[in-house]
Amino acid sequence: MDPVFFYLFALMTLSGALVTILRRNPIHCALGLIFSLLGVAGLFLLAAAEFLFAAQILLYIGGVMVLFLFVIMLIHLDVHTLLRPYSRLWPLALATTLALALELAWLIRHGLPQLPPARNPLPSPAPGNTEQIADSLFTTFVLPFEAASLLLLAAIVGAVWLARKKEAAS
Repeated sequence: MDPVFFYLFALMTLSGALVTILRRNPIHCALGLIFSLLGVAGLFLLAAAEFLFAAQILLYIGGVMVLFLFVIMLIHLDVHTLLRPYSRLWPLALATTLALALELAWLIRHGLPQLPPARNPLPSPAPGNTEQIADSLFTTFVLPFEAASLLLLAAIVGAVWLARKKEAAS
């Protein structure tokens, strides 16, 4: 693994995450998240996880994030009205950031604590074996998979309902 590409993709991930949390415009935030997800996809590719790379590009960037952008544009968010109540929370955000930085510094200095091995570790699929991943996803993890899809569907229905309600009031 070339360290230059690792640092490039890590920088993409972190800068996209910063844009996501620091921008006030929801469209810019969604685009920053897409940029961050692209960096994560690059890290998957460097780790020789080609299936996860493709799933990251197709599902998260190609599907979910484009859907989020459509929903954001559909409900015509008034950014300044939505963000005023949160502008006073920057001291809490700063304290949380400092606490996370201290925790990361401690972990870098002392290393991870030794945890006992898991009693029933999940079987890891062979590298490049998409069949085993699909089998695990649609047998062992079918309930969380379907729950996530239902939550996304409920969010989309709610956004459309809010947009139509707002449109009818105009």
